[in-house]
Amino acid sequence: MSESAKVSTQGYNLVKLLKRLEDATARLEDVTIYQEGYIQSKMAASTVSHVPSSNDVGSLSEDKGSGSSSVSLSSALLKPAAEPLSQAPESIVKFNELIERHINPLVELSEKIDPVVHSSVKLFKQAFDEELRFLRAAVESRKPDYSSKEFLEVLKPINECIIKIGDLKDQNRQSQFFPYLNAVAEGAPLFSWITIETPVSLVSDFKDAAQFWTNRVLKQFKETDSNAAAWVKDFLAVFDGLKEYVKQYHTTGVAWKKDGLAFDQAIKKNVSSAASAPAATSSGAPPPPPPPAPPASVFEVDTSASDGSSTGIGAVFAEINQGEDITKNLKKVDRSQQTHKNPELRSASTVPGKAPPPRPKKPSTLKTRKPPRKELVGNKWFIENYEGESDPITVEGNKDESIFIGNCSNVLIQLKGKVNAVSLNESDSTSIVLDSCISGLELIKCGKFGVQVEHSLPQITIDKCDEGNIYLSKESLEAELYTSCSTGINVNYPVGEEGDFVEFPIPEQLKHSFANGKLNTTVFEHAA
Repeated sequence: MSESAKVSTQGYNLVKLLKRLEDATARLEDVTIYQEGYIQSKMAASTVSHVPSSNDVGSLSEDKGSGSSSVSLSSALLKPAAEPLSQAPESIVKFNELIERHINPLVELSEKIDPVVHSSVKLFKQAFDEELRFLRAAVESRKPDYSSKEFLEVLKPINECIIKIGDLKDQNRQSQFFPYLNAVAEGAPLFSWITIETPVSLVSDFKDAAQFWTNRVLKQFKETDSNAAAWVKDFLAVFDGLKEYVKQYHTTGVAWKKDGLAFDQAIKKNVSSAASAPAATSSGAPPPPPPPAPPASVFEVDTSASDGSSTGIGAVFAEINQGEDITKNLKKVDRSQQTHKNPELRSASTVPGKAPPPRPKKPSTLKTRKPPRKELVGNKWFIENYEGESDPITVEGNKDESIFIGNCSNVLIQLKGKVNAVSLNESDSTSIVLDSCISGLELIKCGKFGVQVEHSLPQITIDKCDEGNIYLSKESLEAELYTSCSTGINVNYPVGEEGDFVEFPIPEQLKHSFANGKLNTTVFEHAA
């Protein structure tokens, strides 16, 4: 074998070896992620079934190998602080009063309305309890790096509550109490105030987001449920109470202690103090059992094979560590099976004697379609997810309002009045009848659309659209059109006193040439 052939073969073997190593690493990462997800799901389930109070007691896990107690930061928030609230700093006492005054009555009232609403609000309260424990550690510690692993681990229980609230809402979209669930889900992200430097405005923003759905609650249940008005009042009072609390104690973010402990040490200190407290809850009941032990480590090498050879992950690394011998078991490909020398194999896409692999089935539904939405948020209208509506969708707009239309199909939308701006995005077979627009009309990724302008607009922007027809009025003849990556666009221009429409196709071909070191571009016109 020539030297060049040897180098080529060694390079090929090295590439194959690296590929196998990458595959093995990916498998290890997948299994590790599964382990972590398994443990976290068990811990989260234990937390939902039992929300610890300020008098609950946690237990420390003993490291049998070293004989010392070890505490993980992600489980630290599940442990109560041993220090009585009466002896805690004023900010902690006030936050606990906030929970007692606003959250607990809301949980009791939700139980009278619906079990699912009660479950959602219990998760809402659980997140508040987790933040209380977070703040108790914060008043004793220095400001940590918000991107550090320790800090993110501590935020996991709060984040899991927010995710579960959203999942509970999505699983009960057909429930008549869906407005309640949506109100809680829209307001739940307020717990992120502990990670930003302007928390007061954030609490106000999420109150506004939740208030849209609380208004739905009042409208839908005003006559049928006497608890609806009280629930809305208590729920919105949570935001007002938290806003006042943050404004007083954490105006520019969480108030950390400049000369305090390291954050992870403060967490461990609270948990260690909890371990030395009496091992019983205020009701006399024993603490909840710890989560089950995780499955055996996937990194352990199993050498129990009958022939003495290693199996499992040990076999993977043993095979990788063979060095040059790793290619000994490769099968030589016969000339008759080489596709680059047999064109008929490329056309058949299969090797003789071997059955082709089964084609994966295309899922029946690639994504769940969201419910139709037509609402005004601030000064912006949202019209989304409508399909096959027989009646026109009408919007009465004002000059300071913009309109966003997205993900619609086979619908007619009539926009009355003069509006600021209109945007049509990712919609098929959608028609718009527009009175007047101040800024202009924008169409992005739309197919088989139709636009009719009744009065005036300054410009139309078309990007990545196919097969569209635009009808201009006499008042909008000076409108400018900007197109890019679009085909089959026709503009109908009114001509004469009677206003008969004449169709003008938008050019799609351009001619480019260079002259004097500059690029010149002109529209390419076919000869008649």
